[in-house]
Order: sequence, then C-alpha cells, then structure tokens
Amino acid sequence: MKRNWATSIWAGTVAVGLAFGLVAAPAGAAEKIVISNWDGYMPADLLENFTKETGIEAELALHATNEEIMGKVTAGGGKGYDVLFVSSPFAEALHKLGLAASIEAAKIPNTANLYPEAMQLAYDPGNSFSMPYAWGTTGLCYRSDLVQGDPDSWKDLLAPADALKGKTTLLSTDRWLMAAGFLSLGYSVNETDDAKIKQARDVLIAAKKDILAFDDTTFYSKLVSGEASLVHAWDGWCNYGIGENADIKYVVPSEGTDLWVDTMVITKASQNKDAAHKFIDYVLKVDVGTWVASNILYKVPNKAAMDALDPALIAQFPNLGMAPADMLKQEQLRDLGATQKAYTKAVTEILASK
Repeated sequence: MKRNWATSIWAGTVAVGLAFGLVAAPAGAAEKIVISNWDGYMPADLLENFTKETGIEAELALHATNEEIMGKVTAGGGKGYDVLFVSSPFAEALHKLGLAASIEAAKIPNTANLYPEAMQLAYDPGNSFSMPYAWGTTGLCYRSDLVQGDPDSWKDLLAPADALKGKTTLLSTDRWLMAAGFLSLGYSVNETDDAKIKQARDVLIAAKKDILAFDDTTFYSKLVSGEASLVHAWDGWCNYGIGENADIKYVVPSEGTDLWVDTMVITKASQNKDAAHKFIDYVLKVDVGTWVASNILYKVPNKAAMDALDPALIAQFPNLGMAPADMLKQEQLRDLGATQKAYTKAVTEILASK
C-alpha cells in the first residue's frame, strides 16, 4: 500500500559512502545491510534488535513512494541496497527488469508463520522473488453518523448524493485513483485497453467537481473533524480514523476492489544476500508481525502474528479480521509495464482539469 510516508535522507556521510561503495568499510567491520522502507512502517527498534540477535548491522534509508525507490534502483542497478520494501506491482517490475534476487526459502524458516494464501499470490506464486510484509484492500471510509444509509458502491463516491457533494476525497496515487474509475465501470484494476483508460479518466474528471480534495495522507483526519463524510481510503489508514471516532466505518464496495500487498525484495546487486535473507526471516517473526498489525493497523500475511492479536483490537477495527480467503477474492494489483505511462498521463490530466 500501501503509501505516501514522509521521506528522509541518509543518516550521516559515512553511512552514505559505505552504502554506495564510495568509501571502504574499516577492516574487521561487521557485516552490514541497507534497508529501504517507508517511514514508520516497522518497529522503531527493529534494526537495533536485529543486530543484537544476529550481529549484522543494518542501515535504514527511507523512501516516500514506490516510484522514488524504483527510480533510484533502476538508475543504479540496485547497488547500495540489500532489501527493499515495495508494493507488489513494483516487486514484479523489479523481477522483470532482472533487479530482484531469487528468494531462497530454506534461508527463511519463518515463512512457516505465513498463511497458505500468502504463498499463492498471482504476481509471485511461491514467493520466488518477494516476501509479503503487509496486505489489505482499498475502499470507502465514512462517518456513519453523517452519511445517510450505508454506502456500498464506488458510484457513491464518484457520483455522490447532493448532501455529500464537497464532502468526499479521492486518493491521487495513479493506481488507486484509476482503480476507482475502472471499478465503477466494471473494469479490471489492471486495465490495459486505451479506450477504457480514457473512459475511466473521463469518469474521474466528472467526479472532480463534487469532491472536497484529492488526499492521500490526511483523509482520515478530515473524517474525524467532520470536514469530510466519505473518503477513498486504504483500510489501515481508515483504521487511524476509527481509532479516534467509532462512528467511522470501512467497507469494500460491492463492485470489488484491489488487493494490495507490500513486499520485501532482495536486490540482485546485494553483496550480502545471506544477511538479507536473515533480515527477512527476522521480520517474519511472530512478535514483529503482531507489532505491525497492532500499531500500523494493517493486516499482515503472518498467520501466527494475526492469531496472537488481542481480540479486542479486531473488535475495534473490524477490517483487521478480514479472512485471507476473502481478500484473495479481490483483484491483485499487477505490473502494467509500458501501460503505466498511460495511467500517469490520465492522472495528470485528471488533476489538471478544471
């Protein structure tokens, strides 16, 4: 998902030099890996605890978007990075570009903690080049005390009732904005037909006149304040709003939605692949997965971790309890290849339209 987390720079000139091979590591230095992830997307002490347990040093680099880290990795061939957290279409793209290393399952025994469904994802059956970290859906997040009835269609968002005009928001990230348009028309979230892309663009341009804003980061707070009544949301981010106002609800529209998966990928350029495998194995520990689900409020594909959650948490945030089998009924986001340019062009036109 996942997501538009705040970006950052490397912590320290020496760290940069070591990560990108610009300066030599001191003699006798411990093995070290470089991880790129979104800000706040794993326990703050995870790398420190990983080092204590394994003796392997780990450096964190932050990226704000999938597109940002893809640009860096494709420009540099992946050098300077060992493990990347990216959404599934980008993991698939890295694989097709020959920039993702093969996953050696024997080196990640904690895959035993995963749901069977997490090993059957269409973009990477058997997890040959990626390992799932978090997963979920995109849907409608709304104030049940401010919306008449129960919204259950993408059209409730794109062609809202008069009372909701000026009280809705849409995600602006290419894949998710276009998906709303496609799904409202009964099309695939991975549509490649140019005529259908233009049709979805026109639906979204028409919808723009009735929305409060395009918003990828503060839509849930707009719900909490009452500025918005119905928003386009990733399930975990809707949970942030639910945590502040119990009248906020989340629903997957009747037309269906996407299944997004955020993954961990080892770069083919990594000089520390054994250490990278150990890192992924560490992340798949039960306590790490439980922390992610409990604090980030996204579902994780780690069955042992989900089973360890406090039932009260799922009662408070019902979408955390969505079964993997039901999640896999939704369409998985796939790499679009050259068609991605058409999506980017369409979204640019939507955002620029009057």
